[in-house]
Amino acid sequence: MSEKKVSLLEGFKAFLTRGNVIDLAVAVVIGAAFTNIVNAFVKGIINPLVGAFGTQDLDNYSSCLRGPCTTDPATGEMDGIEILWGSVLSAALSFLITAAVVYFLLVLPMAKYLARRAQMQAAKEGVQETLEVSELEVLKEIRDALVAQRGGGGAASVGGPGVGGPGVGGAGGPGEGGGALPGRDEGR
Repeated sequence: MSEKKVSLLEGFKAFLTRGNVIDLAVAVVIGAAFTNIVNAFVKGIINPLVGAFGTQDLDNYSSCLRGPCTTDPATGEMDGIEILWGSVLSAALSFLITAAVVYFLLVLPMAKYLARRAQMQAAKEGVQETLEVSELEVLKEIRDALVAQRGGGGAASVGGPGVGGPGVGGAGGPGEGGGALPGRDEGR
């Protein structure tokens, strides 16, 4: 029972210390901090710019769908149906700003880095392939020089004289050894 608990704890520890989990935790923490920065940017810069043309806050922009959109001061309830499109616009701006910052500061530089790295790897493989081809050419030249030194000059002389030729003991026709070895009596 204790071995099972130990193995479960070790497995959990291995899961937590894996690179993926730690990277994900860092991404969540940085994402939360970045969300605060974007929200502050929208509330501190975008909303005042919009306030120059209308209300101070985008959340105050709304339209009334039905009836008069007034708030009863005694109960605090809204009369009519109000559409708060200003808060949707504020959230959309926050999303667009976040997406632009993530794309231009993280995704685009990483894509350029990976493309540069792949290009360098391809160039390195091209050099390696050239070296392999030239090595193969050198080996072919060595082989041809050895063949020429043996006097054959052709590929048939590589195996040496008499290999697979007449008199080897195969079942050949007339004049090719006949399959019998010299000095042996076939009658025995």
